[in-house]
Amino acid sequence: MTKHIARKRFGQHFLTDGAVIADIVDAIDPRPGEALVEIGPGLGAMTDPLVQRCGRLTVIELDRDLAARLRRRPELRVVESDVLKVDFGELAGQAGAPLRVVGNLPYNISTPILFHLLGAVHHIADQHFMLQKEVVERMAAGPGRKDYGRLSVMLQWRYDIESVLDVPPQAFDPPPRVESAVVRMQPLREGPAVDAALLGELVAVAFSQRRKLLRHTLGRWLEQRGFAGAFDVQRRAEEVPVSEYLQLVQALSA
Repeated sequence: MTKHIARKRFGQHFLTDGAVIADIVDAIDPRPGEALVEIGPGLGAMTDPLVQRCGRLTVIELDRDLAARLRRRPELRVVESDVLKVDFGELAGQAGAPLRVVGNLPYNISTPILFHLLGAVHHIADQHFMLQKEVVERMAAGPGRKDYGRLSVMLQWRYDIESVLDVPPQAFDPPPRVESAVVRMQPLREGPAVDAALLGELVAVAFSQRRKLLRHTLGRWLEQRGFAGAFDVQRRAEEVPVSEYLQLVQALSA
């Protein structure tokens, strides 16, 4: 079989370190009968040990040459598609169970993928992803941290987020220019209803000029909406906990 050359336009970096792969699969802990979905299986480095533990696996692969290779395996269901066009709710319906989603995500589109999956969070049991370490730190950061920002708020609103494993560049072929990490994302029990679009707009405004006090950004935005409630805008966006952003959205919606 000819060697597959990693394609830069797909952001391909293939995991090759057996010890790292084993640690990742142990962190995922797949079980028979679970509805596992792997995004970007590539050459199957994680696919093989995952299938050994769970029996069957759905894989989403955009690269047609890799998808063709994967179709030769009867234990795999291959979805040849851009992951941003995949309906994860439909996949969960076909599986008859919440999805466990895993993958070594292309770093160049990791954030759009995370937001795409956020829209299907009701159909997700958990998520384990290899990402740029800097992105994982932003996802998991708490208020007051320099990494805390829009991504932190928008994901922590619906997930418990934990960095579970650091991965060096030499674990990949070709090695990326950045450090990597594996993140675990577990959906939270749904709290009070929140307008997701409004939350997204509010948080984007709040962090648009993060060095300035919120009265210069979010304060003006709230004034334009006629908001007369109590919210301390004499802070910077990074000082406001997720819970307060959610309460503000609820107050605006009411």
